Amino acid sequence: ALFGFVAPTLQAKDLPDFTELVEKQGAAVVNVSTTQIIRNTQAVPGIPNLPEGDPFYEFFRRFAPQQQMPREQESQSLGSGFIISADGYILTNAHVVDSADKITVRLTDKREFKAKVIGADKRTDVALLKIEATGLPRVSQGDPNLMKVGEWVLAIGSPFGFDSSVTAGIVSAKGRSLSQENFVPFIQTDVAINPGNSGGPLFNMKGEVVGINSQIYRRSGG
Repeated sequence: ALFGFVAPTLQAKDLPDFTELVEKQGAAVVNVSTTQIIRNTQAVPGIPNLPEGDPFYEFFRRFAPQQQMPREQESQSLGSGFIISADGYILTNAHVVDSADKITVRLTDKREFKAKVIGADKRTDVALLKIEATGLPRVSQGDPNLMKVGEWVLAIGSPFGFDSSVTAGIVSAKGRSLSQENFVPFIQTDVAINPGNSGGPLFNMKGEVVGINSQIYRRSGG
């Protein structure tokens, strides 16, 4: 005879509800956009103001001294961050603001502020920004050492520039070390993270920040 057993049905009440956490903490998560001015020079011939069909145009193009003309290009990138004090101190990833000439922080209420870098540590990939504002919402910080593998965590950030995007998952492992990253014990999660989430907070179910979303691991090892 064959015997089986009926698996218990998973009830909706058994699943985590993130709505209250997002309502309370979401306003403290910000979009961080940066602009970098790339300056280079390009050699151009010292051609007089001649039409290209003029016989002398080709002569000057080939034999005139070369001149170095400065050129500037703007490179823009996006990331996330979170407010840690009501007077405008913000944490993000160091790589989000590295070499930036201009940093703009956008709050969930669409206000924008110019930000300056107070300090950054590339080894741990953490940077501290400051905006001139008061009365801002701020996050609560938790103790990552108290986290357990398998517990629920939630990320809020701006993947691909979509502000206040929320994704959830579990802690897959703690204390991970990645190649060329021997300074920080990483928290591995299965939370969906995409470009633009960098610098955003990882929350536990108490609504406390227990980590900063820093890297996406690919099969290539990058």
